Amino acid sequence: MADWRDVADRVVEAPVVTSYTRIGPAVRRRMDGWRPLGSYRLDGRVVVVTGATSGLGRAAAARLAGCGATLVLVGRDAAKAERVRDELASETGNDGISVAVADVGDLAAVRALAASILAGHDRLDVLIHNAGALSATRREGPDGTELTVASQVVGPFLLTALLLERLVGSAPSRVLTMSSGGMYTQPLTVEELEMSPETYRGSVAYARAKRAQVTLNEQWAERLAGTGLVFQALHPGWADTPGVRESLPGFRRMVGPLLRTPDEGADTLVWLAADDGEPLAGTGRFWLDRRPRPIHLLPATRRSDTPERRRELWDYCVDRAGLGGAIDRIIAAARAAGPS
Repeated sequence: MADWRDVADRVVEAPVVTSYTRIGPAVRRRMDGWRPLGSYRLDGRVVVVTGATSGLGRAAAARLAGCGATLVLVGRDAAKAERVRDELASETGNDGISVAVADVGDLAAVRALAASILAGHDRLDVLIHNAGALSATRREGPDGTELTVASQVVGPFLLTALLLERLVGSAPSRVLTMSSGGMYTQPLTVEELEMSPETYRGSVAYARAKRAQVTLNEQWAERLAGTGLVFQALHPGWADTPGVRESLPGFRRMVGPLLRTPDEGADTLVWLAADDGEPLAGTGRFWLDRRPRPIHLLPATRRSDTPERRRELWDYCVDRAGLGGAIDRIIAAARAAGPS
């Protein structure tokens, strides 16, 4: 017979409103007996968080700082990032917090960021891809890639590749990607991943990029299996963040007090970064509220997820990130740095 908790979770999961709002974590926390995040100690572990200056990223950074992690806060605005660092240091008493300024949609900036992290830290335990926003207007990054794709797909792909050997050399280690439940609405596409000016809709571009993130999470996991580096993706439910207030004001008014707080939205991210049990027991999974979830809910998106399209997405990212033939050498070097 199924565990009663699994049955109850499916009851909560079936209506999206109960699962994605603050009702979800309220029920699951009690039902599954969640370990409090404040009970974890991460002293000596190095954690890089992109998009760390507001919303879910800041909430996660505050929790991780409180657990004693050595943190690198990545943000686009130097003054804002330094202010957040000072606030977190004051709030937590953690003086191991540093700032790296970079726009992950700018590939030159990503390369400089990776070099800075490698020069400043001889180990890297957790890389958290959290940066990214929903833009109502179509823009392009410095290399000409549509900015949603540049900042949420290509930039994180490049940063992962450049830090891969250090991550594997620090195993057990993890790469975590904050996705979105919106990805359930969009099929896997490469040809239409970068939307044209004529067809661009911010919410669709965002959901397609999030679908690509989850697929790449699985592909990285396959290629690095057995190295001690795990890849996990997750979605936060519906959280009341500055991005939601700015980009989806109508949705925020409609859902109102049922929206999760940033702390509730960031809980699973912090748990995946801190817990040495289930988060390290498997790789390439997709999570909500500390439970693995399917990556498809609709037949149309499942049909789109073919081996050919997956390979096309991987090749697209390799090409746009400027890695060319280097990607195989990068993966081979990382595997060599892992356990024999």
